[in-house]
Amino acid sequence: MTDTPDTDADCVDAVLTILDRLESEDLRPEETDVALTLLSNRRRRLLIDVVRTYEGGLTLPDAAEEVAKRETGVPVTALSPEHIRDVYVSLYHDHLPRLVRFGLLEYEQERDLVEPGYRG
Repeated sequence: MTDTPDTDADCVDAVLTILDRLESEDLRPEETDVALTLLSNRRRRLLIDVVRTYEGGLTLPDAAEEVAKRETGVPVTALSPEHIRDVYVSLYHDHLPRLVRFGLLEYEQERDLVEPGYRG
């Protein structure tokens, strides 16, 4: 990894901004740890963002295509089916269950539909 001084400064600014926001919230340290762990993976962050973009929900295969596109920065048509399949598998078996468990997303397996989570 070749960080530049500007990138390092941006990272420091981001960390300090996040810490300031966390201090302003009344969160237990355990809640903060879980939240940061969930958000520590870029693919999970992208999945959350993709699903939030499509408020009505979308199928997991469509979400996998969009996540793969955002990860690589190339159009879906330029991605190999194997790459998209690998993203789908990692979402289905790893990332989606974690996000569903904590209520960030909802998943309807019969329709393979992912929607924003709702906390009641």
